[in-house]
Amino acid sequence: MSWIGGKKALRELIVSSFPLYYERYIEVFGGGGWVLFHKNPGNDFEVYNDFNGLLTNLYCCVRDKPNELIDALYFVLNSRKDFDRVKDALARDSPESDVIKAAYFYQLIRYSYASGLTSFGSQPHDMWVNFPLIEQAHRRLSKVVIENKDFEKLIGQYDRPVSFFYLDPPYYETEKYYKNIGEDGFQEKDHIRLRDTLMKIQGKFLLSYNDCDFIRNLYDDPNIQIKSYSRINNIKQRYDNGAQFPEILVANYDMSERKKSTTQINLFEMKNGIKKEEDNFYEDD
Repeated sequence: MSWIGGKKALRELIVSSFPLYYERYIEVFGGGGWVLFHKNPGNDFEVYNDFNGLLTNLYCCVRDKPNELIDALYFVLNSRKDFDRVKDALARDSPESDVIKAAYFYQLIRYSYASGLTSFGSQPHDMWVNFPLIEQAHRRLSKVVIENKDFEKLIGQYDRPVSFFYLDPPYYETEKYYKNIGEDGFQEKDHIRLRDTLMKIQGKFLLSYNDCDFIRNLYDDPNIQIKSYSRINNIKQRYDNGAQFPEILVANYDMSERKKSTTQINLFEMKNGIKKEEDNFYEDD
């Protein structure tokens, strides 16, 4: 599902940077859930969290009431009038049921321009093609705990030595874009509060951010590892072919331990006459 700040382009890289061992996986700023849906569910205890109550209500309905949600979406219209109607209903906190609110919110996501939820996209889209996706998401979320908490309270609740937190907060100085999706905005003090919270946890964390001096200085600590990456900048790409967007991953563990483990296994297998190919990821240390 398209979402502001979604990690579709980086999901493979992010998952490959996970620690080798953890028992609890907590996605603190869940958003569109690209990383959660991409990772192997395994046997770990999984938590999806987001501060946007409309978004978490949508995921709860996908998990618990998928057929009712699909029924509510069956005859929706891809029209500006219908888009404005459901947007206004959500803005005034309509007393509709959780399923109807989830259907309204899903309409806004699918029919808005760039999934910004504010303006009608004026693009053809058949809502019915999403129904199999909702059913697949329902199965994937069947054992996932869904929370709607402030990040500090959530981390305090689930922190254990065996916990692993993946965090994708609003990027620094891009916070204004998140006000369009029903959030109050992530301010500089919240970036600092997030750093202070993470530096005290028992478990491990992996944090994705835009590459800037403010964030690098925040996490300038001998126990913290920072790696830089770049991806195609979809906005600038329109007028600057090949434009890149610099990003960083920040962690309190060795982000290459999974890759090193795979390399060691491959070397062992090659000694025994077995050759195995690896995926390649490009990074700038």
